[in-house]
Amino acid sequence: MTVDAHTPSEIRTGLIGFGLSGSTFHAPLLAANPAFRLTAIATRKADVAMPGVRATTVEALLSDAAVSLVIITTPNATHASLVEAALNAGKHVVVEKPFALEVRDAERLTALARERGLCLTVFHNRRWDGDFLTVRQLLTDGALGRLYSFESHFDRLRPQVKARWKEEDVPGAGTLWDLGSHLIDQAVQLFGLPDTVLADLGHQRPGAKAVDWVHLVLRYGELRVVLHSGSVVHEPWPRFVVRGDRDAYVKTGLDPQEAQLHEGLRPGQAGWGVEPAERHGRLLASAQSVPTLPGTYEAFYRQLASAITHDAPVPVSPDSAQDVLRVVEAALRSDAEGRRVALR
Repeated sequence: MTVDAHTPSEIRTGLIGFGLSGSTFHAPLLAANPAFRLTAIATRKADVAMPGVRATTVEALLSDAAVSLVIITTPNATHASLVEAALNAGKHVVVEKPFALEVRDAERLTALARERGLCLTVFHNRRWDGDFLTVRQLLTDGALGRLYSFESHFDRLRPQVKARWKEEDVPGAGTLWDLGSHLIDQAVQLFGLPDTVLADLGHQRPGAKAVDWVHLVLRYGELRVVLHSGSVVHEPWPRFVVRGDRDAYVKTGLDPQEAQLHEGLRPGQAGWGVEPAERHGRLLASAQSVPTLPGTYEAFYRQLASAITHDAPVPVSPDSAQDVLRVVEAALRSDAEGRRVALR
């Protein structure tokens, strides 16, 4: 007889969906944290090819009393309904960004989690990008002085439209919901909700059915925050350009953790989250190189384990994730109506 060995302290976990997010991010990060044990994946794939992990259905996973945490990595339009089903089944929940497609759904789900006494958090993993952590440290230290402009780009070279749901004409598809959610979340983490949002959204590539070009201008008093993502960018703009009255910070290249996960590198191994010196940002006025702080995606699940077992705060509060949706809703209205939309 096979014995299913585990310790009582393990947080038994199930994944719903096993595409890029589930296979590249969540499964490896869970495996790197002994507090969690991934036991089941609800997927249409015949074989998940992971020892000790069974393929199952959503219904069977939610009814499994041994599973206490459910991670939802399905298409964006399904997030709200699956979060609700998981909470009603008594599970703690991690949901991929975006939290939901409407603020009112996110508010309702946040209230439901509180009523049930369950942890609910959103996987805004790029709060733990090394370059973002570096920018936040520079601002905390006042190294740039009074801030006047903040530019954040997340560009790609993907000239051909792919046959996948993110590029179809369906709710929750397109760059604004995808990369735009990351850009907005980072800006809101640094500066809070903006005074106004001005958006220009485009369908640039031949055959594009979903938004593939995003340009947002967020106003914070005299500060202007520019968030941009294009799909046909041969030479990406710097990832961050931040200008203050004392100095300016410029940083090129993306955080290495996603590429490292693809390559099989894991948290705790040599080089994890570390950027090479040639990709470090620099201060322009003082001509100084600024070493990029190491990225720490593993911090998300470390903090979640504390939240589940010791009643600590979740890594991403559902309230903060709602603010991302408020900006997205304002951006959609701004583009449709051709005007700035006030948020406060």
